[in-house]
Amino acid sequence: MKYLLSSVVVAVLVLLMAFKTNKNNLDTKSVFADSIHFAGEVHFKNVRQLTFGGDNAEAYFSKDGKYLVFQKTDTKTGIMCDQIWLGKVPQTDNEKFEPKLVSTGTGRTTCAYFYPDNKHILYASTHLADAACPPVPDRKKYGNKYIWPIYQSMDIFKADLNGKIVKQLTKTNGYDAEATISPKGDKMVFTSMRDGDLELYTMDLNGKNVKRITNMLGYDGGAWFSPDGTKILWRASRPTTPEEVKEYKELLAENLVAPTHMEVWIANADGSDAHAITNLAQANWAPNFTPDGKHVIFCSNHEYKYGFPFNMYMIDLDGKNMQKISRDKGFDAFPMFTTDGKKIVFSSNRNNGGTRDTNIFIADWVN
Repeated sequence: MKYLLSSVVVAVLVLLMAFKTNKNNLDTKSVFADSIHFAGEVHFKNVRQLTFGGDNAEAYFSKDGKYLVFQKTDTKTGIMCDQIWLGKVPQTDNEKFEPKLVSTGTGRTTCAYFYPDNKHILYASTHLADAACPPVPDRKKYGNKYIWPIYQSMDIFKADLNGKIVKQLTKTNGYDAEATISPKGDKMVFTSMRDGDLELYTMDLNGKNVKRITNMLGYDGGAWFSPDGTKILWRASRPTTPEEVKEYKELLAENLVAPTHMEVWIANADGSDAHAITNLAQANWAPNFTPDGKHVIFCSNHEYKYGFPFNMYMIDLDGKNMQKISRDKGFDAFPMFTTDGKKIVFSSNRNNGGTRDTNIFIADWVN
């Protein structure tokens, strides 16, 4: 979520950070034999892998919990950059997960999400500017720094479940993406560069009544509404020193951002009372509310000196009582619960056969 973190970005993240991993930190004794479910993951039960191969990320439930929409890159099968896929959640062990393509198959897409009617989705895409995948940054130019591209041609679209685009929701110059919809069904929140910085905005579900709700220098993105629609969570970078500000502005001028230090922020849905609820350093992102609205689940690498692995953690809304949720030695992120709180979906490097594949997993949630 929502999170620019497109699956290709995840792949790059894993690739870059893997080289920094301290192999002595790997504790193979703590892993279950099937590597689907790790020891200590007490909140997970009946873990099931839904995808096998490629980079699959940002899988999110429909409001009724019956479907998932996600983004996928798999160069081995000709999916050269992220496209949006939709599949029915299996109800039995024998039922297969058989997703279908619902984006145009052109350009690069990211950040899909269901409308409350369970009949439409939104996602961001560059396809109107060019049918080809947009280029990725040459990181050598920036000293091999880990950076994300902020594509100027990215806009948000509404489509039906067969992939027919029924409305273009944004048409401004510059990046528009990372949208999610309030459970109240009255508005969406998204990230945009329309005013020169990466800020959060809200708008009606038809794309009208756009309002800016953040006003601090830095990357504000991947926002989610609380279950009652009164609050939002998101990830934010906050450059403060002259050197940090200079670097941030120089990269942004080239439509790039370096997300190596982000914290989780919370605010009222109109952007008021905005403040950080983590202060852990490194990268803390992909936050989401638990179904009761009393806790936050998020992804972080703060425990690891070398910036990897990434695991999921849960904290109270005031940033207290943090507990570790997942324990993969690679990458766990993009958590979302069903509305009733019975299931969780997330993306992970687990059980990838030693590759850098990121797959989608679903599990029963145990309180």
